[in-house]
Amino acid sequence: MRKLLLAIDQGTSGAKITIFDTDGRVIAENKKCYDTFYPAEGHVEQDCEQWWRVIAQGIKEIFREHRVQPKEIKGIGIDGTSWAMIPMDQEGHVLYKTLIWLDRRATEEAMWMKEVIPEETLIEVSGNPVDAGYITPKILWFKNHQPDLYRETFKFLQSNGFLVYRLTGEYSQDLSQGYGFHFFDMKSGTYNLEIIEALGLDPDKFVQPSACHTVVGQVTPEAALLTGLEVGTPVVAGGLDAACCTLGAGVIDVGQTQEQGGQAGGMSIVLDKPRNHPRLILGYHVVPDLWLLQGGTTGGGGTINWFHREFGNVSESFATMSQMAEEIQPGSDGVIFLPYMKGERSPLWNANAKGVYYGIAFDKSKGHFIRSTMEGVAYSLRHNLDVAKEVGVQVEHLYSVGGSANSKVWTQMKADITGCRIDVPYADYATGLGAAILAGVGVGLYSDFNEAVKKTVKIQTSYQPNDEVRPLYNKGYALYRQLSDCFMENFWT
Repeated sequence: MRKLLLAIDQGTSGAKITIFDTDGRVIAENKKCYDTFYPAEGHVEQDCEQWWRVIAQGIKEIFREHRVQPKEIKGIGIDGTSWAMIPMDQEGHVLYKTLIWLDRRATEEAMWMKEVIPEETLIEVSGNPVDAGYITPKILWFKNHQPDLYRETFKFLQSNGFLVYRLTGEYSQDLSQGYGFHFFDMKSGTYNLEIIEALGLDPDKFVQPSACHTVVGQVTPEAALLTGLEVGTPVVAGGLDAACCTLGAGVIDVGQTQEQGGQAGGMSIVLDKPRNHPRLILGYHVVPDLWLLQGGTTGGGGTINWFHREFGNVSESFATMSQMAEEIQPGSDGVIFLPYMKGERSPLWNANAKGVYYGIAFDKSKGHFIRSTMEGVAYSLRHNLDVAKEVGVQVEHLYSVGGSANSKVWTQMKADITGCRIDVPYADYATGLGAAILAGVGVGLYSDFNEAVKKTVKIQTSYQPNDEVRPLYNKGYALYRQLSDCFMENFWT
């Protein structure tokens, strides 16, 4: 009988359910979408129960449509998006809509936090700046605006923790998602009770963190009925999608760096000790005793998706758009794009930031807009890497994953603009593979993470930076930074 691993990748716009064998090969997959709601300015919500319904349906469809038996699944790993606030009562009912990472309603609470506790202290403990997108301000908003529901809340869960609960009936919190809480001690992996008390929160409402590969429960009869899974199948705690993606890219050694080209953009640098920068993001890796210094941006592969939706046509594929970009000279003949499509996270932390095209003229074509969009995302990546240098972290080699890694021209741009060699593993499945590896290590199918990566991660393509275009891109990057600085004080809500 085969030994297979089921991965659930809960993303911003939808979920991927993938079954891997122990060599990292994809045996079967299913994709599901769900809704995002924008009920007011700065409010961005989803229905986590819809996540569960479509994921359960997707798992059942895999068993029905593919030659996979439930008893072949030896472990389940789940990754999820960051900074999702899910209040649950003691009977397992969701008490409020899910505030996802894009939600910015807690701006006043974030400001209040810095009045109660100096931001320097919060950064020293948690390793992260105070921003409305994080979970702590969202919980404070919930307490202020829904006090009765706050009192009724038994536990606050995050995205993968909620899905673990629906599968197992067990409340869980993994280490890699702890960075969303400003009372999470980044050095010890525990909660700082003094900060919780100072913020007026109840420490009993938070689940103690577990290692990401820890088996935290088994599939219940109720979940088995909904999904087709076998009762008793082990489920691990799972982790942050970006951290699982880093593992799925084979990035587990100190100094290695994953570049994320999914809906959002960013990078994750592996550290052997917590080293924070006030304009970057620090969290635990899903691999024990390692940390990730991260840059998370709102503009990634989603910028091209947006451009295609608004200005493309049905005959233009991603490959066609990449070809149009390739026909334009590096530097896009002076067109610069600021990819701040939903405010911007690191390293700017400006909720009012907006996307900007600069340098438009009558001689500019659609290809200029496409290429400059790609270059703008690459410039934002370089900006985060440059900020990491300020704390002594130097990156020369990237492992690129996500949908944009399928574009040769875009990936070459990133190599040219950052000056880094880029290796591309099996880009489309890296996040799910990371979640599957967590399950495989947790149930003992791999002896450790090194064995798992050696067996499952294969480099498909490599890119070297082109020294001939570096001067041109250095000039473009300098203008990008100048425009960013100029607009940053002039953006309005």
